[in-house]
Amino acid sequence: MKGVYSVAQVRAAEDAASATSPDGVLMQRAATALASECVRLLRARTGRVYGADVVVLIGSGNNGGDALYAGAALARRGARVAALLVDDGRVHGAGLAALRAAGGRVGAQTPAPDLVIDGLLGIGGRGGLTGRAAELAETYADVFTVAVDVPSGVETDTGYAPGAAVQADVTVTFGCLKPGVVLGAGAELAGSVLLADIGLPLPTAECFVPEAHDIAALLPEPMAADDKYSRGVTGVAAGSAAYPGAAVLATGAALHGGGMVRYAGHAAGGVGPRYPEVVVSEPDARVQAWVVGPGIGLDADAVALLVAVLDSDVPVLVDADAITLLAERPELLARRSAPTVLTPHDREFARIAPEAATLLATNRLGAARAAAAALDAVVLLKGSATIVADPGGTAYVNPTGTPWLATAGSGDVLAGYIGSLLASGLPAPLAAAAGAYVHGVAGQLAAADGPPTSADVLAALRPAIHSVALA
Repeated sequence: MKGVYSVAQVRAAEDAASATSPDGVLMQRAATALASECVRLLRARTGRVYGADVVVLIGSGNNGGDALYAGAALARRGARVAALLVDDGRVHGAGLAALRAAGGRVGAQTPAPDLVIDGLLGIGGRGGLTGRAAELAETYADVFTVAVDVPSGVETDTGYAPGAAVQADVTVTFGCLKPGVVLGAGAELAGSVLLADIGLPLPTAECFVPEAHDIAALLPEPMAADDKYSRGVTGVAAGSAAYPGAAVLATGAALHGGGMVRYAGHAAGGVGPRYPEVVVSEPDARVQAWVVGPGIGLDADAVALLVAVLDSDVPVLVDADAITLLAERPELLARRSAPTVLTPHDREFARIAPEAATLLATNRLGAARAAAAALDAVVLLKGSATIVADPGGTAYVNPTGTPWLATAGSGDVLAGYIGSLLASGLPAPLAAAAGAYVHGVAGQLAAADGPPTSADVLAALRPAIHSVALA
């Protein structure tokens, strides 16, 4: 898994590396990586580097220095490089001298460059772009842009972009991933992200972006001696007379984790004919994990179902209606000792964790972590980049998915599949992270032929598992 690090962690690692390296080595490594990517992009897009027009947008931070040194490297290869400065008095002097020595121009407007390098703000930048920085970003908004480390205008620790920001096509980020290129608006503004190793001595990460091979290693595979019970029995308490489809979707997804599924909701008439292999049971049935909530409603029967499931001593995934009910009865969660996974969208999150919800607009990672700690539960916060946080602060940012997953019933599929991973014995945070990853791949497959329904997502779950397992 790729680690995601805060600005403070990056600064500490840079200081440690600088203490044992000659001055300027880290910046030269970063500039070399940036220039190499720009060379590749220029060749791919224009077929040339020599004679290509490159504009470098320069602010006062170290990212401006990186961009100036990269511009100098491109100028030495024959590119026509022009640097536009936000403030002539606040610029990386050695980088500017290197650019001029290589033949780069300073202050010369280029109306239609082949490439723009965004070095307006460093990783410590806060708030949106203003003044001349905003003007420069707007002037070249339609030109193919490579951002240095994080797109300018994006807050590095959160991905929040409160105002004007650079829309990059590619972001070259140095040493490690930062929240600003994987979360919130920053994930979209970053475009494609290239991670360049510059030799930072990083600590153990507390936030991760899983890769396909990581998830493949987590997915359960049956052993020769396994049977339907040893592979994990998933209990599904979903659906109602008003919402029978939720039961069908959650139960169908749970079947994809292997093992056995027991259904204990109020829509058995819809589940039984669709899935003859599912056993209709009571809420006190013996299972290895429960899924409760999709489509159960908010009436007394739903409350009784939730109480029965949460009083069990096995892992429980709580979704949809059950989150709303639980928000009104926090004691049900407080008295649990077995792992609990909560899977809210933003409105449900505001009900179950109102204090943490104040962070949703500006710091979704912080919000998820705060809620997980306060509730002593794993929180899967749905969104354009789904976040899984455990009570200890470890978090996972899901890189798969599509906006088309924002469709009725898609969350029921996610809940059922994660429940089956819990029943297989995966620790709750990893089960949630793996389930989100596979569900995202299923959404991408389902959307390949047009807008998918939740039934399409369910149908794509098996090929998604197969695709990930081959990684």
